[in-house]
Amino acid sequence: MKKRYLRLVRSAFRTLRHRRLRHRQWWKNLTRPLFHRNLWKPCRDSVATGVAIGLFFSMVLMPFQMVAAALIAVRFRANVPFAMALCWISNPLTNVPIWLAQFQLGNWMRHQLKVPMPHFLTDVSFKIPGAGELNAASFLLGMSASGILLALLSVPIVHLFSAILPHHLPVRKAGLRSVAPRVGESGVS
Repeated sequence: MKKRYLRLVRSAFRTLRHRRLRHRQWWKNLTRPLFHRNLWKPCRDSVATGVAIGLFFSMVLMPFQMVAAALIAVRFRANVPFAMALCWISNPLTNVPIWLAQFQLGNWMRHQLKVPMPHFLTDVSFKIPGAGELNAASFLLGMSASGILLALLSVPIVHLFSAILPHHLPVRKAGLRSVAPRVGESGVS
């Protein structure tokens, strides 16, 4: 498992440092935070945060989920490969069942929990045979609720995995250093 992960990390580093891109200043500025080694080393806390970010973005209907997950993972000092890989939970084969489950969760929350929604979202609705009435308010509510629930559930599961198998997911004693240099500091170390 570790060998596959290390192969993935090395190939991602090679791709990001491609010879055609590495001399361009805009590419250096864009990818410099990604090259911080602590963002790629698997430890319990960074993996838990990366999994939570990846699961949240996998439930959100948006283009370029992996890019958004990577940027947020860099910002929160989470494990970038885990955040990006978990975005693939929602793929062309699983999107329709996920969307239907989100519609049903949103409908349940709106009717059983009486969650108020804006009228302009409830007016956009259509009927699907077998699924009932679907509208934008139910979908947005179900999408955000499922993303938040999965993100919150993933952190204790990763910590439990780390407690059971500490050799696969170790706890790092030293905290992650800052990814970007602070104001007044030089970027060269």
